[in-house]
Order: sequence, then C-alpha cells, then structure tokens
Amino acid sequence: MGTETYSDTLLLRYYQPLEFDQWRGTLRLDTSNVSVYSHSPSETGVDHHGAGTTFLTAWGTVTNFNQSWSSSAGGRVILPVALSNQWVAGPQVGASYKPPLGTQTWLADFSPLTRYMYGFDVQNNTGPGNPSPTPAVRRLELYPTVGIQLAPNTQIRFWDENGINFNAAAGGWFVPLDAMVTHRVNRHFLFAVGASKQVVETYQQYKWMVYSKASFNF
Repeated sequence: MGTETYSDTLLLRYYQPLEFDQWRGTLRLDTSNVSVYSHSPSETGVDHHGAGTTFLTAWGTVTNFNQSWSSSAGGRVILPVALSNQWVAGPQVGASYKPPLGTQTWLADFSPLTRYMYGFDVQNNTGPGNPSPTPAVRRLELYPTVGIQLAPNTQIRFWDENGINFNAAAGGWFVPLDAMVTHRVNRHFLFAVGASKQVVETYQQYKWMVYSKASFNF
C-alpha cells in the first residue's frame, strides 16, 4: 500500500491594473502558505508547514476584434523560493468571448488560455526525504474556461482555477474536472466554492481538491 499525502493551502492573490496610453493590462501576485500531512499504514506521517509557491503573472489586451471577442498575451514567472527549487517562466496567450450586452443567454463567457512553463537553474534539493533531484519543469497548461450564468449575480465556472496540464519533459496528461460556483454580493465583494477531481492522470498532480475564495475589489 502506498503513502497518501494531504495538504492545506492558504493562497493570497493580488491584482494590480496596468495602463499605458490606450493599452490595458493586469499584474497578479500569488503567494501561499502550505501545510502537508503524509499518512501511511505503517507510520503516523511527517508534517510540513511553511511558505508555498510564489509567482508573478502579467497580461494585457492585444486586440479587441469586436464587442464580444478580444485576445490577450502575457507571461508568468515562478520564483525559486520555498517549494520551488528552480526558476520557471513562460508565455501565455488567451482569448475571451462575452455575449453582447442585452443578450438573453446562459453563457457568461468563454475564455480559453494556453501557457507553456519552462524551468531552469535547478537547485539541488536532494535529501533523506527526497533522494532524487527534481527535474526541470517543461509543462503545457490549458484552461478552457467557461462561465455559465445561474442567476444575475451567480455563475458556475469550469476550469477557471485548475486547468489541464501536459508534462512536455516526460510525457503524460493531467486532466481534471474543475468547477467553481461564484456569487457576487456587491461591486466590492465576491465569494466562491469549488472542487476539482482528476479524470486522466498519466502526469501525477493530485487526486481531488476542494477550495473556497473571497475576493475584495477596491
């Protein structure tokens, strides 16, 4: 029988609007604190508590094709701190479709995004609990994000928080079913609850995940 590992993550996320002449963009900072619990039939498990992954993401509008369609481009950098033993960076491109204002439809938006992450300057992180060094990241990330309007202020969103990953270094796919229900209380506050369950896992990530978030806009 194998070892099961569970983790609790507190994630803090900050968005900063960017403007330059007619160009509009966004800078996003993510950082986290993680508690890991390892359990196996033969031992009580070893707990770990500390800082998690920290990364910066920036993107901006490239083209507004019409009232409904737009495209964006940007990139992400994962810092080599805490749980990450390497620099990881990569470009991203996305698109967004929103039905025209006044249209009676269940679709809130369709916002696919593709990102490729490339790891480099890998630090040696071997030790008693990790006898093999972590290889450099080569990962394709796909987010076929779809938002469905359930009520005027309530949506269910698929593949918004957790997307599809392909391990370009060793091969293998990780495909989850990810869904999140969001409710906007007012223009300043939104909360959400969601869950994600792996469907295809030839590239191991996690078995299941439940999460919630609170968002404040100023």
